[in-house]
Amino acid sequence: MQFRYSLLATTAVLAAALGSTAQAQTTSSTTAASSNTIEELVVTAEKRQQSLQDVPVAVSAFTSEKRDLVGINTITDITNFTPGLEYNASNDRNTLRGVGRLTNVHAADISVAQYSDGIYTSSTTEAGKTPLFVDRVEVLRGPQGTLYGRNSIGGAINIISKRPTEDFYAEVRAQVQNYNHTILEGAVSGPTMIPGVQFRFGANWEKQTEGWFHNVVAGGKDEGGIIDQRYVEGQLKFRFNDNFDGWMKLAWQDWHNNGGGPGARTGYTPGPFATYQTNSPGFYINPGYACFPNTGVTNVVTAGGVSLAQACSNPASSDPRKFSSTINSSEKLTGTMIFASEFTYHFADMDLKYIGGGSAYNYSEILPADSPAILQFTVPSFVGGPGSVIRPRNASEYREALNWVSHEVNLSSTDKGPLQWIAGLYYYDEEYLQPTGGVLLDQSTINGRFFTNATCTITGGVCPAAPGLNRYYDSRPDIFTNSQAVYGQIDWNFTEHWKTTLGARYTMDTKHGTESGRLLCVDVAACTGGFGPEGIGQNFLVDLTQLGSVTNGLTPGSPGSPGQAGGVSSTTTIDPATGFATRHYNDKWNAVTGTAGLQWDPEAGTMAYFRYSRGYKAGGFNIGNAGFFGANPETNPEHSNAFELGLKKDFGRTFQANMALFYYDYSNAQVPISIVPTGGGVGTTQQVFFNIPKSVSQGFELESIWQPIDHLQVLFNYSYLDAHIKKGSGVIDPADPSAIAPGAKPTSAGGACTAAQPGCDIFTGTFSRGQDLSGGNLPNAPKNKVALNVNYTVEFQPGSLTGSVSYIWRDKQYGSIFNRSYYQAPAYDQVDARLTWKDKDNKYSVIGFVKNLFDDLGYEGGATASRRAGFVPAYTLGLPGIGPTPVNQGIATTYFLTPPRTYGVELQYRF
Repeated sequence: MQFRYSLLATTAVLAAALGSTAQAQTTSSTTAASSNTIEELVVTAEKRQQSLQDVPVAVSAFTSEKRDLVGINTITDITNFTPGLEYNASNDRNTLRGVGRLTNVHAADISVAQYSDGIYTSSTTEAGKTPLFVDRVEVLRGPQGTLYGRNSIGGAINIISKRPTEDFYAEVRAQVQNYNHTILEGAVSGPTMIPGVQFRFGANWEKQTEGWFHNVVAGGKDEGGIIDQRYVEGQLKFRFNDNFDGWMKLAWQDWHNNGGGPGARTGYTPGPFATYQTNSPGFYINPGYACFPNTGVTNVVTAGGVSLAQACSNPASSDPRKFSSTINSSEKLTGTMIFASEFTYHFADMDLKYIGGGSAYNYSEILPADSPAILQFTVPSFVGGPGSVIRPRNASEYREALNWVSHEVNLSSTDKGPLQWIAGLYYYDEEYLQPTGGVLLDQSTINGRFFTNATCTITGGVCPAAPGLNRYYDSRPDIFTNSQAVYGQIDWNFTEHWKTTLGARYTMDTKHGTESGRLLCVDVAACTGGFGPEGIGQNFLVDLTQLGSVTNGLTPGSPGSPGQAGGVSSTTTIDPATGFATRHYNDKWNAVTGTAGLQWDPEAGTMAYFRYSRGYKAGGFNIGNAGFFGANPETNPEHSNAFELGLKKDFGRTFQANMALFYYDYSNAQVPISIVPTGGGVGTTQQVFFNIPKSVSQGFELESIWQPIDHLQVLFNYSYLDAHIKKGSGVIDPADPSAIAPGAKPTSAGGACTAAQPGCDIFTGTFSRGQDLSGGNLPNAPKNKVALNVNYTVEFQPGSLTGSVSYIWRDKQYGSIFNRSYYQAPAYDQVDARLTWKDKDNKYSVIGFVKNLFDDLGYEGGATASRRAGFVPAYTLGLPGIGPTPVNQGIATTYFLTPPRTYGVELQYRF
């Protein structure tokens, strides 16, 4: 640790010393680009071109040049240099100033809106495209409820593509890294034979074949970063006449990943494997049951023929970069088409602009859980017959087909007068389908069955001959979303140094869809009553018709409860031919949001501002995923009142600092809570939506640039974030229902209980305890973040050599509203370095780089946790009989990691 700090300090001192020496030696070759004057950066954060220093909003901007210089290649790199921004690559979720997405359910919206060339998208992956394709990325912090109204309660991320050029341009890039990671890409741009029409064409292929995580199972594949991705785009830019111009982009994307990209493994779960027989009685047999003592299990087949003790050992307990899985993961993105367009008619003092586009894709993944290296075993028979052969391998399967279209028309002023204005109309329509999804059983016989006597838990009889019988949990929802809005904003310079801003937006959101699914049991006896001949399961007949009509997952009087308009249907229907149950959803929400601000420009290079913003995120449904006909399937909309005081200041020509103080009054944050059955009742682990009544996000942010001498630049960012719950009680921690988080107040008494008593947690023999979470941190909100980059350029006659060193430090953070140790990801730091050679004519560049120089464990967001609790036959515990008996095997914590040390070389050549 001491060595790295010494290295960083030495780097800064050497850079300053070399600067004073090299300045005298290379004065004759110094150009304007190497001046120590800070260059102006132009952004479109408020839908018109402005200098970043003139925008009265906290904005972090990353040009393609800056990304190449500093080494900002991934979305995680962007978070390192953006105050308040967090991102988890595994689930493609981001959080900004403590406001973010906590679920991937499509019927629940994101909180930080992404706009790729003006077109809304729910995925952050567009921001991770290479600098060859992206001109700049702008991160707007705070609610953008006027100009970027759709689900921008936390902020907005603008991704602006590089556009066609008037002159011919072409560039190719090749990159080789460790882990057999290669990137090949190129772009060409220029005029066409048609007057007024320019083009751009680009393509990218990225592939990695060696994983960051090693699978210890014989024949198993490594995971982590293993990708095979292709991207192609074409653009046309039109100048029809002096008043009318346009632009269009069409892109195609394809992923065939096997352990890399969104949805893939990025973390590890230490601790022993679960060894209970089943976590939900009757559904499936856990692979780890062969590791439980006194079971009478025989004929255990392990992967690679390893010993049972070795097969039952979790390698992640001793090495976070190792895991055990008998099934290979895959992540595929196919049929992807992305379209964006922009057409502008220039009047004398105003512009009329249309922005339209959309996207369509199919995504699928097979995601196995970590498990012992056990392929098969036999459970004993207690009625004299042969025992049952169990093939316990299983993996989650998820598929989605998604398409959306977006249209926006706005009219904005272009004159130089004191009053500037913009007004617009917005329309968005999305269709989401999940053709199949759930948990696949025994991948070795994908077209067969996990068991031969499968029974539908819905119909109570033998399952019909329908597809998907190898899924014990099969969920097939759909959701249709529509959003419409009208907005306007004015900016008025009422004196030479003062400007005021007023804006408003009205939004109406509508969602409707269906939830369709079924569950299968292990054997007939387990589903229809009593116990199977091997003691597997219990009375577990599930009647979703009754479940839907009696409880409906709603509290009377809650949004969408029976008898109210919209919401969730009070009737669940059953298809006897397939065993699928269906429930319908339909509701709408609307809100008025806006902004008001005051800006003071006392002198050139100084701007102070105050800004109030009203934020809104639509309500939603918990359809699919872990919901599955669960309680509280509908959530209320979120709202926030945000106040920000900022200063953007140039101190001479060499130092620039942008500072912001902010405070959010945040209402009804939408948080999914997993509910684990505590009484052995019907159903799998479910998610319910919980609205946190009141939260607060407040803090301070600093972004600075210092260029004390020619060729030397120092970037320093710091942020302090206090995002906590102000009011929220009665919630039970699913990982430990009878426990209380540190500092939290219990809202219900604990104590010993029996299974027959309501609210009794049968796995611990104590009552579940609700708690008041006031004062606890919001998820994925580290209190402190530091980012430092020092880069220095030495110029020679044939070219220039630039060295760059980055240091980032991130505080601990929680992955849950329950601030307990098993949800906490530790603080960490990371050092990156790169060396760039560029010839004097800027024809080619050679870059050598290393990221995570000291191979530290870094963490993407907070940790997640679940308890290892299930059932075993009574006889295994020395108790009479063969009935299911609850056992509690502790808590499993999953930590999401940043990549290990990577290094490589990149060659760029420009024609």
